[in-house]
Amino acid sequence: MNILVTGGAGFIGSAVIRHIINAHPEHKVLNLDKLTYAGNLESLEAVSDHPGYQFVQADICDPEKIRSVFDSFKPDIIMHLAAESHVDRSIDGPGDFIQTNIVGTYVMLQEALRYWKSLDEPRKSTFRFHHISTDEVFGTLGSEGFFTEETPYAPNSPYSASKASSDHLVRAWRETYGLPTLMTNCSNNYGPYHFPEKLIPLMILNALHGKPLPVYGKGDQIRDWLYVEDHARALFLVATQGKVGETYNIGGHNERQNIDVVTVVCAILDELVTDKPAGVSNFSELITYVTDRPGHDKRYAIDASKIERELGWKPMETFESGIRKTIEWYLANQDWCNRVLDGSYRMERLGVF
Repeated sequence: MNILVTGGAGFIGSAVIRHIINAHPEHKVLNLDKLTYAGNLESLEAVSDHPGYQFVQADICDPEKIRSVFDSFKPDIIMHLAAESHVDRSIDGPGDFIQTNIVGTYVMLQEALRYWKSLDEPRKSTFRFHHISTDEVFGTLGSEGFFTEETPYAPNSPYSASKASSDHLVRAWRETYGLPTLMTNCSNNYGPYHFPEKLIPLMILNALHGKPLPVYGKGDQIRDWLYVEDHARALFLVATQGKVGETYNIGGHNERQNIDVVTVVCAILDELVTDKPAGVSNFSELITYVTDRPGHDKRYAIDASKIERELGWKPMETFESGIRKTIEWYLANQDWCNRVLDGSYRMERLGVF
Protein backbone atom coordinates (compact mmCIF):
# COMPACT_ATOMS: atom_id res chain seq x y z
CA MET A 1 0.00 0.00 0.00
CA ASN A 2 0.92 3.64 -0.44
CA ILE A 3 0.41 5.43 2.88
CA LEU A 4 0.42 9.23 3.06
CA VAL A 5 1.22 10.53 6.57
CA THR A 6 0.63 14.23 7.17
CA GLY A 7 2.66 15.72 10.02
CA GLY A 8 5.11 12.85 9.76
CA ALA A 9 8.03 14.89 11.11
CA GLY A 10 6.15 15.54 14.35
CA PHE A 11 6.28 13.54 17.55
CA ILE A 12 3.48 11.05 16.90
CA GLY A 13 3.76 11.15 13.11
CA SER A 14 7.43 10.20 13.15
CA ALA A 15 6.66 7.30 15.50
CA VAL A 16 3.98 6.11 13.06
CA ILE A 17 6.39 6.24 10.14
CA ARG A 18 9.15 4.45 12.05
CA HIS A 19 6.65 1.74 13.00
CA ILE A 20 5.40 1.24 9.45
CA ILE A 21 8.87 1.13 7.90
CA ASN A 22 10.27 -1.19 10.58
CA ALA A 23 7.30 -3.51 11.09
CA HIS A 24 5.70 -3.38 7.62
CA PRO A 25 8.49 -2.55 5.14
CA GLU A 26 6.43 -3.77 2.19
CA HIS A 27 4.45 -0.51 2.26
CA LYS A 28 5.52 2.82 0.78
CA VAL A 29 5.26 5.87 3.04
CA LEU A 30 5.19 9.52 2.04
CA ASN A 31 5.83 11.97 4.85
CA LEU A 32 4.14 15.32 4.16
CA ASP A 33 5.14 17.96 6.68
CA LYS A 34 5.41 21.76 6.71
CA LEU A 35 8.37 21.59 9.11
CA THR A 36 7.14 24.15 11.61
CA TYR A 37 8.99 24.57 14.92
CA ALA A 38 7.86 21.11 16.13
CA GLY A 39 8.71 19.21 12.94
CA ASN A 40 12.11 17.53 12.99
CA LEU A 41 13.42 15.23 10.27
CA GLU A 42 16.12 14.01 12.65
CA SER A 43 13.36 11.97 14.29
CA LEU A 44 13.29 9.90 11.08
CA GLU A 45 17.00 9.45 10.44
CA ALA A 46 16.76 5.75 11.25
CA VAL A 47 14.39 5.14 8.31
CA SER A 48 15.24 8.02 5.97
CA ASP A 49 17.32 5.82 3.64
CA HIS A 50 14.67 3.11 3.33
CA PRO A 51 13.58 2.75 -0.30
CA GLY A 52 9.92 2.86 0.70
CA TYR A 53 10.19 6.24 2.43
CA GLN A 54 9.97 9.69 0.88
CA PHE A 55 9.48 13.21 2.20
CA VAL A 56 7.67 16.24 0.76
CA GLN A 57 7.70 19.60 2.51
CA ALA A 58 4.25 21.11 2.11
CA ASP A 59 1.52 22.99 3.95
CA ILE A 60 -1.79 21.12 4.26
CA CYS A 61 -3.53 24.47 3.70
CA ASP A 62 -2.11 24.62 0.14
CA PRO A 63 -4.66 22.82 -2.07
CA GLU A 64 -2.53 22.88 -5.23
CA LYS A 65 0.41 21.26 -3.48
CA ILE A 66 -1.79 18.68 -1.77
CA ARG A 67 -3.44 17.87 -5.11
CA SER A 68 -0.08 17.29 -6.77
CA VAL A 69 0.99 14.97 -3.95
CA PHE A 70 -2.22 12.94 -4.25
CA ASP A 71 -1.88 12.64 -8.00
CA SER A 72 1.79 11.68 -7.99
CA PHE A 73 1.95 9.39 -4.93
CA LYS A 74 -1.52 7.83 -5.41
CA PRO A 75 -2.18 6.94 -1.77
CA ASP A 76 -4.29 4.02 -0.61
CA ILE A 77 -4.46 5.32 2.97
CA ILE A 78 -4.25 8.82 4.40
CA MET A 79 -3.13 9.11 8.01
CA HIS A 80 -3.84 12.74 8.89
CA LEU A 81 -1.79 13.81 11.91
CA ALA A 82 -0.69 17.31 10.86
CA ALA A 83 -1.89 19.78 13.48
CA GLU A 84 -0.93 22.52 15.85
CA SER A 85 -1.10 20.66 19.13
CA HIS A 86 0.01 22.61 22.20
CA VAL A 87 -2.72 24.05 24.43
CA ASP A 88 -0.52 26.84 25.81
CA ARG A 89 0.41 28.00 22.32
CA SER A 90 -3.27 28.01 21.37
CA ILE A 91 -3.96 30.43 24.23
CA ASP A 92 -1.21 32.77 23.05
CA GLY A 93 -2.05 32.54 19.35
CA PRO A 94 -5.28 30.72 18.41
CA GLY A 95 -5.18 31.83 14.78
CA ASP A 96 -2.57 29.26 13.75
CA PHE A 97 -4.72 26.53 15.26
CA ILE A 98 -7.81 27.63 13.35
CA GLN A 99 -5.85 27.75 10.12
CA THR A 100 -3.95 24.48 10.35
CA ASN A 101 -6.39 22.28 12.26
CA ILE A 102 -9.63 23.42 10.65
CA VAL A 103 -8.76 24.91 7.25
CA GLY A 104 -5.96 22.40 6.71
CA THR A 105 -8.25 19.47 7.46
CA TYR A 106 -10.85 20.94 5.09
CA VAL A 107 -8.25 21.08 2.32
CA MET A 108 -7.17 17.50 2.99
CA LEU A 109 -10.77 16.29 2.92
CA GLN A 110 -11.59 18.13 -0.30
CA GLU A 111 -8.52 16.81 -2.10
CA ALA A 112 -9.04 13.31 -0.72
CA LEU A 113 -12.63 13.37 -1.95
CA ARG A 114 -11.62 14.52 -5.43
CA TYR A 115 -8.90 11.87 -5.60
CA TRP A 116 -11.13 9.09 -4.22
CA LYS A 117 -13.82 9.79 -6.79
CA SER A 118 -11.23 9.38 -9.56
CA LEU A 119 -10.22 5.86 -8.50
CA ASP A 120 -11.40 2.65 -10.13
CA GLU A 121 -13.79 0.57 -8.08
CA PRO A 122 -11.29 -1.89 -6.54
CA ARG A 123 -9.04 0.91 -5.24
CA LYS A 124 -12.00 3.09 -4.35
CA SER A 125 -13.41 0.36 -2.11
CA THR A 126 -10.20 -0.02 -0.11
CA PHE A 127 -9.24 3.67 0.23
CA ARG A 128 -9.20 5.06 3.78
CA PHE A 129 -8.90 8.54 5.31
CA HIS A 130 -7.81 8.15 8.94
CA HIS A 131 -8.09 11.32 11.02
CA ILE A 132 -6.07 11.38 14.25
CA SER A 133 -7.56 13.48 17.06
CA THR A 134 -7.35 13.91 20.82
CA ASP A 135 -9.34 13.19 23.98
CA GLU A 136 -9.27 16.92 24.75
CA VAL A 137 -12.27 17.43 22.45
CA PHE A 138 -14.41 15.83 25.17
CA GLY A 139 -13.60 18.50 27.74
CA THR A 140 -13.01 17.55 31.35
CA LEU A 141 -14.08 14.64 33.53
CA GLY A 142 -15.00 14.52 37.18
CA SER A 143 -13.31 12.17 39.60
CA GLU A 144 -15.00 9.13 38.07
CA GLY A 145 -15.93 7.84 34.64
CA PHE A 146 -14.15 7.63 31.28
CA PHE A 147 -14.36 9.11 27.82
CA THR A 148 -15.99 6.69 25.38
CA GLU A 149 -16.58 6.97 21.66
CA GLU A 150 -20.08 8.29 22.47
CA THR A 151 -18.99 11.05 24.88
CA PRO A 152 -20.37 14.45 23.76
CA TYR A 153 -17.84 17.05 22.68
CA ALA A 154 -17.17 19.93 25.09
CA PRO A 155 -13.80 21.50 24.19
CA ASN A 156 -12.45 24.13 26.58
CA SER A 157 -9.30 25.49 24.90
CA PRO A 158 -8.69 26.99 21.45
CA TYR A 159 -6.63 23.89 20.64
CA SER A 160 -9.32 21.39 21.60
CA ALA A 161 -12.01 23.48 19.91
CA SER A 162 -10.03 23.47 16.67
CA LYS A 163 -9.56 19.71 16.87
CA ALA A 164 -13.25 19.20 17.64
CA SER A 165 -14.05 21.27 14.56
CA SER A 166 -11.81 19.11 12.40
CA ASP A 167 -13.43 15.95 13.80
CA HIS A 168 -16.85 17.28 12.82
CA LEU A 169 -15.63 18.08 9.32
CA VAL A 170 -14.38 14.51 8.90
CA ARG A 171 -17.73 13.13 10.01
CA ALA A 172 -19.58 15.50 7.67
CA TRP A 173 -17.49 14.50 4.65
CA ARG A 174 -18.32 10.86 5.35
CA GLU A 175 -22.03 11.43 5.92
CA THR A 176 -22.51 13.93 3.10
CA TYR A 177 -20.10 12.75 0.42
CA GLY A 178 -19.46 9.13 1.38
CA LEU A 179 -15.71 9.58 1.87
CA PRO A 180 -14.48 6.45 3.70
CA THR A 181 -13.12 7.90 6.94
CA LEU A 182 -12.04 6.58 10.33
CA MET A 183 -11.18 8.55 13.43
CA THR A 184 -9.18 8.02 16.60
CA ASN A 185 -9.06 10.06 19.81
CA CYS A 186 -6.05 9.47 22.03
CA SER A 187 -4.87 10.31 25.51
CA ASN A 188 -1.63 12.15 26.36
CA ASN A 189 1.37 10.72 24.53
CA TYR A 190 4.94 10.60 25.80
CA GLY A 191 8.18 8.99 24.69
CA PRO A 192 11.31 9.61 22.58
CA TYR A 193 11.59 12.58 20.20
CA HIS A 194 8.93 14.60 22.06
CA PHE A 195 9.24 18.34 21.51
CA PRO A 196 10.19 19.90 24.87
CA GLU A 197 7.22 22.19 25.35
CA LYS A 198 5.16 19.27 26.69
CA LEU A 199 5.18 18.25 30.35
CA ILE A 200 7.49 15.23 30.48
CA PRO A 201 10.32 16.36 28.15
CA LEU A 202 10.13 19.87 29.62
CA MET A 203 10.62 18.48 33.12
CA ILE A 204 13.52 16.27 32.03
CA LEU A 205 15.41 19.00 30.21
CA ASN A 206 14.70 21.71 32.78
CA ALA A 207 15.99 19.40 35.50
CA LEU A 208 19.17 18.61 33.60
CA HIS A 209 19.79 22.35 33.22
CA GLY A 210 19.03 23.05 36.88
CA LYS A 211 16.00 25.15 35.97
CA PRO A 212 12.68 25.29 37.87
CA LEU A 213 10.16 22.55 37.15
CA PRO A 214 6.91 24.51 36.70
CA VAL A 215 3.80 22.69 37.87
CA TYR A 216 0.45 24.33 37.15
CA GLY A 217 -1.78 25.04 40.17
CA LYS A 218 -1.54 22.24 42.71
CA GLY A 219 -0.46 19.70 40.11
CA ASP A 220 -3.60 17.68 40.76
CA GLN A 221 -4.75 17.57 37.14
CA ILE A 222 -5.06 13.95 35.99
CA ARG A 223 -4.03 12.60 32.59
CA ASP A 224 -4.03 9.13 31.05
CA TRP A 225 -0.51 8.55 29.67
CA LEU A 226 0.08 6.61 26.45
CA TYR A 227 3.54 5.58 25.26
CA VAL A 228 3.96 6.91 21.74
CA GLU A 229 5.09 3.61 20.22
CA ASP A 230 1.98 1.89 21.61
CA HIS A 231 -0.05 4.65 19.98
CA ALA A 232 1.75 4.20 16.64
CA ARG A 233 0.85 0.50 16.63
CA ALA A 234 -2.77 1.34 17.34
CA LEU A 235 -2.96 3.95 14.60
CA PHE A 236 -1.62 1.62 11.94
CA LEU A 237 -4.02 -1.08 13.08
CA VAL A 238 -7.01 1.27 12.81
CA ALA A 239 -5.89 2.60 9.42
CA THR A 240 -5.54 -0.88 7.94
CA GLN A 241 -8.13 -2.95 9.82
CA GLY A 242 -10.60 -0.52 11.37
CA LYS A 243 -14.18 -0.30 10.16
CA VAL A 244 -15.04 2.69 7.97
CA GLY A 245 -17.20 5.20 9.79
CA GLU A 246 -16.03 4.13 13.24
CA THR A 247 -14.20 6.05 15.93
CA TYR A 248 -11.72 4.33 18.24
CA ASN A 249 -10.48 5.75 21.54
CA ILE A 250 -6.84 4.94 22.32
CA GLY A 251 -5.61 5.20 25.91
CA GLY A 252 -2.74 3.95 28.00
CA HIS A 253 -4.67 2.87 31.12
CA ASN A 254 -2.17 4.99 33.08
CA GLU A 255 -3.92 7.78 35.02
CA ARG A 256 -1.54 9.98 36.97
CA GLN A 257 -1.70 13.40 38.61
CA ASN A 258 0.71 15.83 37.00
CA ILE A 259 2.62 16.29 40.25
CA ASP A 260 3.07 12.53 40.53
CA VAL A 261 4.45 12.41 36.99
CA VAL A 262 6.96 15.13 37.82
CA THR A 263 7.92 13.41 41.07
CA VAL A 264 8.57 10.12 39.25
CA VAL A 265 10.69 11.91 36.63
CA CYS A 266 12.74 13.49 39.43
CA ALA A 267 13.22 10.16 41.21
CA ILE A 268 14.46 8.38 38.08
CA LEU A 269 16.77 11.27 37.22
CA ASP A 270 18.15 11.16 40.78
CA GLU A 271 18.95 7.50 40.17
CA LEU A 272 20.46 7.86 36.70
CA VAL A 273 22.21 11.25 36.76
CA THR A 274 25.36 11.34 38.86
CA ASP A 275 26.59 14.76 37.70
CA LYS A 276 23.77 17.02 38.87
CA PRO A 277 23.64 20.76 38.16
CA ALA A 278 25.41 22.99 40.66
CA GLY A 279 23.47 23.41 43.88
CA VAL A 280 21.03 20.55 43.20
CA SER A 281 21.12 17.55 45.51
CA ASN A 282 17.70 16.13 44.56
CA PHE A 283 15.84 17.10 41.41
CA SER A 284 12.55 17.40 43.29
CA GLU A 285 13.99 20.55 44.90
CA LEU A 286 13.41 22.25 41.55
CA ILE A 287 9.61 21.72 41.57
CA THR A 288 7.93 25.13 41.48
CA TYR A 289 4.16 25.68 41.61
CA VAL A 290 2.96 28.34 39.17
CA THR A 291 -0.39 29.96 38.39
CA ASP A 292 -2.65 27.51 36.60
CA ARG A 293 -3.33 28.08 32.92
CA PRO A 294 -6.75 29.40 31.85
CA GLY A 295 -9.39 26.74 31.17
CA HIS A 296 -7.20 23.91 32.41
CA ASP A 297 -9.18 20.65 32.23
CA LYS A 298 -9.14 18.69 35.49
CA ARG A 299 -9.09 15.09 34.33
CA TYR A 300 -8.88 13.03 31.16
CA ALA A 301 -9.32 9.26 31.13
CA ILE A 302 -10.05 7.02 28.15
CA ASP A 303 -12.06 3.83 27.89
CA ALA A 304 -10.07 1.96 25.24
CA SER A 305 -12.09 -1.26 25.45
CA LYS A 306 -13.52 -0.90 21.92
CA ILE A 307 -10.17 -1.03 20.12
CA GLU A 308 -9.07 -3.93 22.31
CA ARG A 309 -12.32 -5.81 21.74
CA GLU A 310 -12.63 -5.20 18.00
CA LEU A 311 -9.01 -4.94 16.82
CA GLY A 312 -7.05 -6.73 19.54
CA TRP A 313 -4.90 -3.75 20.57
CA LYS A 314 -3.77 -2.95 24.08
CA PRO A 315 -0.74 -1.03 25.32
CA MET A 316 2.47 -2.95 25.87
CA GLU A 317 4.10 -0.36 28.12
CA THR A 318 3.09 0.47 31.65
CA PHE A 319 3.74 4.02 32.80
CA GLU A 320 6.64 2.76 34.91
CA SER A 321 8.36 1.01 32.00
CA GLY A 322 7.57 3.74 29.47
CA ILE A 323 8.72 6.68 31.58
CA ARG A 324 12.04 4.98 32.33
CA LYS A 325 12.60 4.27 28.62
CA THR A 326 11.74 7.89 27.85
CA ILE A 327 14.15 9.37 30.39
CA GLU A 328 16.93 7.01 29.31
CA TRP A 329 16.39 8.10 25.70
CA TYR A 330 16.66 11.80 26.56
CA LEU A 331 19.81 11.20 28.59
CA ALA A 332 21.35 9.33 25.65
CA ASN A 333 20.28 11.88 23.05
CA GLN A 334 21.35 15.24 24.44
CA ASP A 335 22.67 16.31 21.03
CA TRP A 336 19.16 15.95 19.56
CA CYS A 337 17.73 17.96 22.44
CA ASN A 338 20.31 20.71 22.05
CA ARG A 339 19.65 21.03 18.33
CA VAL A 340 15.91 21.24 18.95
CA LEU A 341 16.44 23.96 21.53
CA ASP A 342 18.60 25.95 19.12
CA GLY A 343 15.34 27.00 17.43
CA SER A 344 12.72 29.46 18.61
CA TYR A 345 11.65 27.56 21.73
CA ARG A 346 13.64 28.10 24.89
CA MET A 347 11.51 26.25 27.45
CA GLU A 348 9.77 29.50 28.33
CA ARG A 349 6.34 29.75 29.96
CA LEU A 350 3.59 29.82 27.34
CA GLY A 351 -0.17 30.14 27.65
CA VAL A 352 -0.30 33.31 29.72
CA PHE A 353 -2.38 36.23 28.56
